[in-house]
Amino acid sequence: KVHWLNRTFTLIDTGGIIMESRDKIEESIKNQARLAIEGADLILLVVDARQGLTSLDVEVAEMLRKTKKPVLVVANKVDEGKLEGQAVDFYSLGLGEPFPVSAAHGLNTGDLLDYIVESLPEITPEEEELEEEIMKVAVAGRPNVGKSSLINRLLDEERMIVTDIPGTTRDSVDSFLEREGDKFLFMDTAGIRRKSRVKAPVEYYSVLRSFRAMERADVVILLLDAREMVTDQDKRIAGFAHEKGKGIIIAVNKWDLVEKEDKTYNRYKDKVRQELVFLDYAPLLFISARTGQRVLKLLDLIKVVFENSSRRIPTGILNSLIREAVGVSPPPTIKGKALKIYYITQTGEKPPTFIIFVNNPELLHFSYKRYLENQLREAFDFQGTPVRIITRKR
Repeated sequence: KVHWLNRTFTLIDTGGIIMESRDKIEESIKNQARLAIEGADLILLVVDARQGLTSLDVEVAEMLRKTKKPVLVVANKVDEGKLEGQAVDFYSLGLGEPFPVSAAHGLNTGDLLDYIVESLPEITPEEEELEEEIMKVAVAGRPNVGKSSLINRLLDEERMIVTDIPGTTRDSVDSFLEREGDKFLFMDTAGIRRKSRVKAPVEYYSVLRSFRAMERADVVILLLDAREMVTDQDKRIAGFAHEKGKGIIIAVNKWDLVEKEDKTYNRYKDKVRQELVFLDYAPLLFISARTGQRVLKLLDLIKVVFENSSRRIPTGILNSLIREAVGVSPPPTIKGKALKIYYITQTGEKPPTFIIFVNNPELLHFSYKRYLENQLREAFDFQGTPVRIITRKR
């Protein structure tokens, strides 16, 4: 997402396009770029001003011309003071006046953003309402657990680059899906490795973007590999999503590759719950992106978790619940001092956040705080979302 001059738009960075290639990844990148182009309102053709016009630039320009969509040639890597001179060769592409910039030094980038905003179609009230209705979902996990394959299965098209090579998704990529009136925006994140294994700068920034994608999301699907189960890195990703207050669904992929006996499911389920005990509120689903097993069930769960994390409870109903909970199980005394709970109110959603006003916050033992959280969960169905309870002295 880019915010500029009171406008918000989505900028999609495609992989470098190689027109004729037998390489599996390069062909997948070209197909992904084609899908991005089909959905774009404006296309930026980025060329290298230092290298000059190449035959590949001409081929890509010809492909873009056939789309009948507005195209702006952006000549990158120009030197200060040579803006016009280094970009002049690209007039021959027949796509209008080239726009010279230097991304490395920020040269002319503000003017480029101005031009983009001026070129975008006006947003209708219906489109603004649509943006508010979309459920943003990040599919996160270690490399090669099947994140792209899962989204491809949901979208029923090869939008992500799917190969057997770990780490072929270098950036987080957004894909829109509408099903039975529900609107989803899926963000496929780069596989997140342990810090010690992140070496190349491009991979470092890909991992950084993956965490940012989770920050943008309403719901995070934590994708595990059934053959490896829960690793320390899975716990790190889960912990990040939990701390950020995101709705969470645990999906164990490649379930079709596991040899099963009568108690296999229960054994695997118990193992996941033991390793991710702090996500006891998250629904758990065993799926196969390859065969489609239970994949559509994920869409139903996303909607449930999204609605639960967005739920607002009236203050009167909250206080009736807390009074009843305290009556059933009064708070323990600490060093002879008793906790008094005056009232509770909800102050936020995503995640549901509550403030409890008490006589002394230090008297609220963590176990009793957990008891109150469980009462809230049982009464108002907060499955799939963290619940925050903050204490304040009155």
